[in-house]
Amino acid sequence: MVRCDVCGQALPAEEVARRPQPPRCRRQPLCPLCASGCAELRRHMETSRPQPGLPRSPCPEAPPECPFCGEAAERELEQHVRERHGHLLGAPGPDPGNGEQLYECPMCSLTCTNLQILEEHVDLHLEENSFSEGGNIRDLELAQQLQTEEDKWQRAEEEKREREEFKKLQRQYGLDNSGGYKQQFLKNMEREVNRGRMQPFEYHKRKADMMESLAFGIDDGRTKTSGVIEALCEYYQNENKDVRRVWLSAGVDHFHSSLGDRGWGCGYRNFQMLLSSLLQNSLYSDCLRDTTLIPSIPKIQSMIEDAWREGFDPHGASHFNNRLHGSKAWIGACEIYSLLTSLRMKCQIIDFHKPTGAMGTHPRLFEWVLHYYSADNESATKVVCTSKPPIYLQHQGHSRTVVGIEEKKNKSLCLLLFDPGCSSQEMQKLLKQNSDGTNLKLLRKFVGSLKEKQYQIVAVDGVLSLEEKAARCRASQVLTSEKIP
Repeated sequence: MVRCDVCGQALPAEEVARRPQPPRCRRQPLCPLCASGCAELRRHMETSRPQPGLPRSPCPEAPPECPFCGEAAERELEQHVRERHGHLLGAPGPDPGNGEQLYECPMCSLTCTNLQILEEHVDLHLEENSFSEGGNIRDLELAQQLQTEEDKWQRAEEEKREREEFKKLQRQYGLDNSGGYKQQFLKNMEREVNRGRMQPFEYHKRKADMMESLAFGIDDGRTKTSGVIEALCEYYQNENKDVRRVWLSAGVDHFHSSLGDRGWGCGYRNFQMLLSSLLQNSLYSDCLRDTTLIPSIPKIQSMIEDAWREGFDPHGASHFNNRLHGSKAWIGACEIYSLLTSLRMKCQIIDFHKPTGAMGTHPRLFEWVLHYYSADNESATKVVCTSKPPIYLQHQGHSRTVVGIEEKKNKSLCLLLFDPGCSSQEMQKLLKQNSDGTNLKLLRKFVGSLKEKQYQIVAVDGVLSLEEKAARCRASQVLTSEKIP
């Protein structure tokens, strides 16, 4: 049996009979396409390779060699290839009419002469497809793995940012366990000594005074300024320019932040201002029989914790982990409301949750304050020194105390505010009012000056019975503020 020199396929007997004898061996390799000798056979073959269609050899002098078997093609090369090696080209055999069955590949339409070749040929297709699919699967798995790693890294970075933001908020609101009023007071005094702003003997004296103040729970009074309300009343009696009427709270002392609470103590200082007025009002003497002097900031923290233990504002208490004493935690309107209500004071917390005027202003807030002061004071006098306690005013990041309100001749309103961020030196200037009232800029806030997104106020107006106090305690566990539309 004779087989093809190139593919090893068995050839029919008729084809073997027509097969010429192979040429004699040559001393040097010849190009199988043009039969010319060449030292660099591969390069020559690449330059002489025919395009599809098997053109005749360009060398007429020598008979062309078959590119498949290397034999000299005595007939035309194309006829030789089709007769001898047509099975490799997918073309019909030498005699399509001889009854031989041809098999066409279902995947590429190549024609094969028997089933074995077709089966091997199709297997090659399947192996190629399997390799391709396997590659795709591996690529998909790699892409999924990379995406999983990317998601994991992003989650880790997000958690890291959240932890950093949480720690930042803890430091900002005094919940980072870095100590409270006492620790900050001593640390800041040591810094003042190191900078030469405080003598060592003054450091030890103030430290002793601070320790005594904390032991008794009483404010040392170093940041207090008294007599401002009385000075304002006298000033407005003599001022006749643009103020039509003015309403003032009952006597209020101003307290500002100290070395121990600078940066976080505004809520406590505003409570001290409010309490200084309530202590002078006999209506609240029974409620404050256990509080005859202004408490220190650590004492106020303990008083708020006592209110929480009574059941007031459990949601707010959980925000602070039920602990304020020994921390630098900020407090707001809800804590002030809980503390006042626990002392049996009738008060309300009102939320101005969105601007009610142009340019983000809150004219409704000014109108509410005017009604608060003027409702029970129909006097026609220009200056009305009411018995009303001051109002606690809270917004994001800061709080102040409303001590009065002006009504201008053009009907515009102006609040008078005590700010715990204003030093005693500045407040002392109000006690020596000049004729033009320029120092009142420290207190005056017009409608265009209050443009925070949200404000809350806490106003005291009476005394609660024990039953009313219990009812308000239950109510505070559900709702603590009334919203002004």
